Amino acid sequence: MPPNTAAAPRVTALDALRGLVMIVMTLDHVRDFFHAGASQFQPDDLRHTTVTLFFTRWITHLCAPVFMFAAGGAAYMRRFNYRSSPAELSPYLWKRGLWLVFLELTVLRFALTFHPLDGPILLTVLWALGWSMVALGFLSRLPIRLLAILSLAVVVLHNLTDAGALAMSPGGSPLGDFWKIVHQQGVISIGGIVIVVAYPLVPWIAVMALGFCCGEVLLMDPARRQQWLLRLGAGLTASFAVIRLINVYGDPQPWAVQASPAFTLLSFLRCTKYPPSLDFLLMTLGPAMLLLAWFYRIGLRAANPLVVIGRVPLFYFLGHMLLAHFLTIPIALIRYGRAGFLLNPPSPANVYPAGYGYSLGVVYLVWLLVIGLMYPACVWFGRLKARKSSPLLAYL
Repeated sequence: MPPNTAAAPRVTALDALRGLVMIVMTLDHVRDFFHAGASQFQPDDLRHTTVTLFFTRWITHLCAPVFMFAAGGAAYMRRFNYRSSPAELSPYLWKRGLWLVFLELTVLRFALTFHPLDGPILLTVLWALGWSMVALGFLSRLPIRLLAILSLAVVVLHNLTDAGALAMSPGGSPLGDFWKIVHQQGVISIGGIVIVVAYPLVPWIAVMALGFCCGEVLLMDPARRQQWLLRLGAGLTASFAVIRLINVYGDPQPWAVQASPAFTLLSFLRCTKYPPSLDFLLMTLGPAMLLLAWFYRIGLRAANPLVVIGRVPLFYFLGHMLLAHFLTIPIALIRYGRAGFLLNPPSPANVYPAGYGYSLGVVYLVWLLVIGLMYPACVWFGRLKARKSSPLLAYL
């Protein structure tokens, strides 16, 4: 699949896909901060959820795989657009990856908790994105076909390790803690510091690498690119349906017939995200490829809101997290007459009002408010970044 080097296609389709998932992702984070059931049960827990709540969460599953895949594709586009050699691209990826890890441990930790020095250390999406980018700095030196084969093998086969010896390693052992970072969500304690690994690194590294390999598809002439994206999207989506229906391999949570057809469907769609199973990745990356093909076909302009947001994804990500969390304060003051409990460190003495939280309708209203406030900020920051007034802006 050699790229068409006559001219690089406009990147607005990839930007628009990123912008779309940013907007969808905002819904999930607002739900985390505001919904009454957020601290009581997971929205995909079939014992407690509703169909509306389940799909409010399920639609946001698209986000993390697209982050990883699009970051890989953007890295390939950068190498093409800047005529960078692998030796020149690698340091950029390493620096940007380590910067993301730093932001995870500082800015994002504050946005999530308001207390960056108290409580456990959370390793979430920027952690996984950052180390995947560092890994891509090395992997991008491999031949594209070899990298594609190796990455695809990791995505397809990693669930074979779900019940392996490493997964069974006792908690607190070096091997067990290592496995939690690599492939098993869990808690690590080091010298009294509690670390919650929410995003194990495998197979996210392989997903980003596949996005890098798919950069060759994005550089094809429009007709061939459209054909490839449609085939990939349809093939991945159909593969999900078949593998999930067989219900033998692909996800550690088999689906089961429930009390109603609607909840049987929910069980079918309830795939494991931490770490993302083969079924989860097929279920999300397939539709993502179809969306990308559609965005290329309709020819979006740079002024489109999805493109505007998608061109400053890190700025939007950090900004919307801070904004959504801060909005809990005035809304709590209006409803409860106090909001100090939201600012105090988590402790047994910090008592929340009984039944704290809001309905799903309020969640959707706050979601729209956050998007409405973030959009002009993204317009401003995009213009500032375009002027390149500071080298630091290249990393935001």
